[in-house]
Amino acid sequence: MKKKQNKSLFYRISAWLHLWLGLITGIIMVIVCVTGCIWVFNEEITGWMQPETKVARQDKPVIPPSRILEIAAREYPDKQAGYAIYRDGRTVEVNVGGRRSGSTLKLNPYTGEVISKVTRKDGEVDFFRWILNGHRFLWLPYKIGRPIINYSTLIFVITLVTGLVLWWPKKWTKSTREQSFNIKWGASFKRVNYDLHNVLGFYALLLLFAIGVTGMVWGIEWFSKGLYWVTAGGKPLPEYTELKSDSTRAANNHMTLGQAMDGAWAQVAAKYPKANGFYMGFPDTAKAASTISLIVYPSKGQYYNNVRYAFDRHTLARIKDSSVYAQPYEEAGFGTKLRRMNYDIHVGSIMGLPGKFLAFFASLIGATLPVTGFLIWWGRKKKKTKPAPVKKAATVM
Repeated sequence: MKKKQNKSLFYRISAWLHLWLGLITGIIMVIVCVTGCIWVFNEEITGWMQPETKVARQDKPVIPPSRILEIAAREYPDKQAGYAIYRDGRTVEVNVGGRRSGSTLKLNPYTGEVISKVTRKDGEVDFFRWILNGHRFLWLPYKIGRPIINYSTLIFVITLVTGLVLWWPKKWTKSTREQSFNIKWGASFKRVNYDLHNVLGFYALLLLFAIGVTGMVWGIEWFSKGLYWVTAGGKPLPEYTELKSDSTRAANNHMTLGQAMDGAWAQVAAKYPKANGFYMGFPDTAKAASTISLIVYPSKGQYYNNVRYAFDRHTLARIKDSSVYAQPYEEAGFGTKLRRMNYDIHVGSIMGLPGKFLAFFASLIGATLPVTGFLIWWGRKKKKTKPAPVKKAATVM
């Protein structure tokens, strides 16, 4: 008897948490999930909407970084190139003037021809950056919106767990299996809505849980460190340290910035002739300690197995990195591999294009759960508050 009472109490606590936590964060999670759906396919949609950015692969070398610097300086003489992204079969994307408010050049990777030029005002962003801003901090000031998103995601993950408790039948019978795994489309609106919440929520639960947990890795420091500690067998997460060039060597450096960039590029590009893409970060010309950064992306649409390099801008010596991205993915431990897969798990690309579709539909279901859950609660609330019919007094004949 005591065991049944404890189970009943656990169920009631789960139901209370599921209801009120869901109501508190419902609107926020609708926004997070909808923007997440859109972001999943941002690269594919951008490529489809901008066919001019596709470039047939040619059997000749691509333009070096020094050429990119020349073009950027010609097109934007008052701005500095921030980074360039090489993609196989696509134009070279060059950021000029800063990541958040800078302008973008797209160049033919073989000739340097300017394919497109987008100049943005301070604070102006493109559609997908606007979507990402909503997904990350609700279009609010970053310091306000980011914690709201992070802890709403934590609450959402808790509601997934409590939802599983509520979904789990007391007894597994043919009837309970049909109710738990099937939607009765021919039933009343209330019943269909209940099934959409219950059944679809169960089918998407594991994917939504993975998406939620990986999202918290970026935003909640204690959670990020704790998850790494658990998955890495008790090892602490390496602290971020800013990599710096030896500024004392600046006076003896006779290389131009273009020559230094070409030297770093030659070292890395020769090692990865079949890479799908490269990210090259240009050093800040005003800071002698800034570095040259290069990231190699071996696989199309995936980022977990990238290889990172940092070079001293004055000597071209490779700078040692102690972060989780320092060593090759193949040589890393489980915790480090899992951390490096975080983004790919979050957007589903860890399983390629099919994984992205799974992440898309899971996020879409996630956006409906607060809505269908609210309708269930509202329907029950109206039922409870509906006054009982007044019985007529019997008449005496």
